[in-house]
Parts: sequence; structure tokens; C-alpha cells
Amino acid sequence: MQKKETYEWGEGVYTLLSWFKKEKVKNARVLVAGAGALGNEVVKNLALFGIGHIYVVDFDRIEISNLTRSVLFREEDAYNHSYKSEIVAKRAMEINPQIKVVPIVGNLYSEVGFGLYKSVDVIIGCLDSRIARYYLNKLAMRAGKTWIDGSIENMIGVVRVFTPGVSCYECGLSREEFNNIMLRLGCADVVRMQENAGRVATTPISASIIGAMQVQEAMKIIHLSAGETEEVPFKTLQGKMLRYEGMTNSVNIYKYASWKSICPAHEEWSNIVKAESLSAEDTVDTVLKTLKSILNVNALEINMRNNKFIDKIVSDKPEKEFMVKIPESQLDDYIANNEELRKLSYKTIFHKDFIENIDETFPYKDMSLKDIGIPLFDIMQVSTEKGQYFVELTKDASVYNLA
Repeated sequence: MQKKETYEWGEGVYTLLSWFKKEKVKNARVLVAGAGALGNEVVKNLALFGIGHIYVVDFDRIEISNLTRSVLFREEDAYNHSYKSEIVAKRAMEINPQIKVVPIVGNLYSEVGFGLYKSVDVIIGCLDSRIARYYLNKLAMRAGKTWIDGSIENMIGVVRVFTPGVSCYECGLSREEFNNIMLRLGCADVVRMQENAGRVATTPISASIIGAMQVQEAMKIIHLSAGETEEVPFKTLQGKMLRYEGMTNSVNIYKYASWKSICPAHEEWSNIVKAESLSAEDTVDTVLKTLKSILNVNALEINMRNNKFIDKIVSDKPEKEFMVKIPESQLDDYIANNEELRKLSYKTIFHKDFIENIDETFPYKDMSLKDIGIPLFDIMQVSTEKGQYFVELTKDASVYNLA
């Protein structure tokens, strides 16, 4: 058997590019939200470039219909109902064994630790709904990170780059679009925050072109990261929109920089307190006691605004109470897997009895933070008599290969 040669990915190829910084690319961290047609193309290209750490977030499973435009999926993946993020990660590391791709099966808003958003160099959105983009934008702005949005339909594709201080997705929404998002989020029925908008008629060519443009922008942003003083030979789409029209073979770039001073999405979390000893696996009781010691305070509460804790739900007709004790993000699956609730869900509205702030009065202090809806490596918003703090569950950093 022939012995495998040792080599470094891209050596003698990308190193011929005058602008390419091998170490910067090798050490880069990119978060990809969505593992469908666009996500496949984006992750494939990131792997080919040799991006060292890629994180892929998606809660959905592979269907036969995905195979027509998703280069990393296979027929057996659909028959096995495999998770998209797990298969994308596996196939990307088959392409380039020298990188690390971490799959995250979950909701981008409530089931991904905010510490990860703060830790990456750039975020790429491969999403198919306005609600998902609305939430990703909030997280990116809160983390102070640029995010690259891509969308495709039929033979049309769009790429937009949103950067704090330059442009914001929420600021660019029309009143009608914003009201529609708020209506959907306020609906009494249980819905996924990162919902699928359904199948979109598109082509693998559109996905390939737009995914390639997103990664090209990501490479530019990685090379323009803080501390870079050397002049670079390219311009980004920051504050702009690229629109590709396959029917007429036209590509146009428009100014797309909306930044309103009163937008609530512009809340950036800084001055993070790193709690080296704390994990989302710890009990609420342990975390409350440890936080008091770390912050030197007498009283505190952990805000659960990303993922409220549902104590119970009450149905309208018939009027009945159900104890659930789960995070809001898990409620739709809970209902779908409970025969009585599943039957009721077609006929009635559920009202949620939730807990939004966790303090000493929380009745289930033996539950872990993860059980109540705080993900691994999260950054918690903590209110005390001395003011507000942002505390990172630093012990969980190893989960994302960050320790």
C-alpha cells in the first residue's frame, strides 16, 4: 500500500495569490446558518479554501427533494432522515480532512451559545425565511459581527452584507415586512423561530453562484479583520446588495445601507465576564451561587428572553392545564410527540405560562441551565443590584474547539 504523503492544504496553489494569507485562513472561524442548497455550496467552498473552523447550524432533516440542488447530500441521507448539518459537516471534512467542521442541530437563536457568535470572524446566512434572518441579524449585531445574507429563487439570487455601523437587516425592512414578522412571532400557535418557509423553486446554478459570492465576501472580510494594516486589492459588498438575474445574465450592485439610530437590533454586548468554572451542564442552584461570588453581589436574576422557560400550557377548548417544564424552543416538538396535545393542537389555542427571569424563587433549581433553555457556551444577561452584566459560560468553549 502506498504511503500517504504529508502535505499542507492549498500549498503551491492559494499561496500563489498575492492577497492570500495562509495562517489567517487556517485560523479563521466561520459560522454558517442553514445547511440547505446555499449552505451546501457555502460549506463546500469554505472547505476548499481551507477555512480552519466551520460551524454549521440547522435543525432540519434531509428530504429527497433536497438532492436536486444540494451537492453534499446523497440518496441514503434522505432515506435515513439524516440531519442536514451533520451530513454537511461529514462531507466537508471528506473534501478537506485538515479542517474541523462542527455540526449544530438546533435553532440558531435559542440553541446556539452566544459565545460562539462572539468567537467567529464572520457569519454567513443561508436561510429561507424573513423570521430567521431577523433573528440572525439581531445576534450578529449583538456580537458586533458582519453577516453575509444569501437568497435564491428560480434563476434569481441576491447577496447582501450587513455590518454593524454600516447596514442592518432590520433597518432595511419595510413597515409591512416588519409588521408581518411581528405578527408571526406574536401568534398564539406554537411555531419554530427558525421556521422553514417551504420548498422554493430554484436551480443548482443559482445556489452555486450565490454561495460562491457569499464565500468570496467572507474571504475578503477574514482578510480585513481587525489589526490588518496591509493594503488589500479588493472591495467588499458591505452596505451593498448584489442581484444576479439568470434569465438575462445580468448582475447589478445597489447601495443597500440602512442604519437607523433608534433600531433595537443595534444592542452590542461587550465587556463580557468569562466564568471559567461555569457550564450550561451545571444546575441552576450552582450557577446562581457561583455568579453571586464571581460578581460579588447579593441578588441577581438571569434573563431568559432568548428562550423562555415554559412551566405549563393551558388549552382553550377544552380548558385544560398541562405541566411541561421545558424551554419554549422545544414546545412544538413536545406537542407533536404527545398524542393528547397533538389532537388538541388542531382545534384549540394554547396559552403559555412562562418564566422569563431566573432567580432564587425559581422552583426547579435542580435542573441544569441546558434543561431550562440556556445552551452550551452561552453568554447570559444577568441583572444585579450593582447593574447589568454579560457572563460567558466559558467552561463550554471546548465543545466548539475553542478552549
